[in-house]
Amino acid sequence: QVQLVESGGGLVQPGGSLRLSCAVFGGTLDSSALGWFRQASGKEREGVSCIRSSDGITYYTDSVKGRFTISRDTAKNEMYLQMNSLKPEDTAVYYCATLRPPFCGLGFRGNYWGQGTQVTVSS
Repeated sequence: QVQLVESGGGLVQPGGSLRLSCAVFGGTLDSSALGWFRQASGKEREGVSCIRSSDGITYYTDSVKGRFTISRDTAKNEMYLQMNSLKPEDTAVYYCATLRPPFCGLGFRGNYWGQGTQVTVSS
């Protein structure tokens, strides 16, 4: 059984920054790879970024490359998403999740999910 608890969402101006955190509770097998997803109103949920703890591999969807940075503190069982140069189109509910299979790359999939946190980018 795996549980995830998120924090850090909120309102930010275009060009601003925000840092999301995700605390993970559970077995190591189910948390060997973690990722962030987002879902904007009226759109499908999409994978944003992921990280694999075994070798440090990370992946970013094209729309956030160069602006977002994913990281993981294995000792604390926490994952983070640093979001810089935010744009209105980044507005969405952001979810953290364990990945199954533990593949981090194009098409990565979530298994256990957090509750979601709202990120709004607006003037």
